[in-house]
Amino acid sequence: MVSDKINLTAKEILEKEFKTAVRGYKQEEVDKYLDLIIKDYETFLQEIEELQMENQRLRKQLEDTSRRQPVTQPAGTTNFDILKRLSNLEKHVFGNKLYD
Repeated sequence: MVSDKINLTAKEILEKEFKTAVRGYKQEEVDKYLDLIIKDYETFLQEIEELQMENQRLRKQLEDTSRRQPVTQPAGTTNFDILKRLSNLEKHVFGNKLYD
């Protein structure tokens, strides 16, 4: 999951306290910027979670589809090979009538 790779939570960013110095930053400006970061952070986390859920759903759907439709094409057979065989079969069954 994503939470294993993320070092900070939105709450930790919000609650972070910085020491002040004589020539430090304006606290109000820093707070506004951190609020913006927190909002983006939460949006990214939500988007990641939604994408992970969609990915999981699609993987399951693919797995289910694979189970229902076994591969019938022999290994090494391409669509070109199949079309070539079909063409030969048509020639054999219909003769030159198709190509007149």
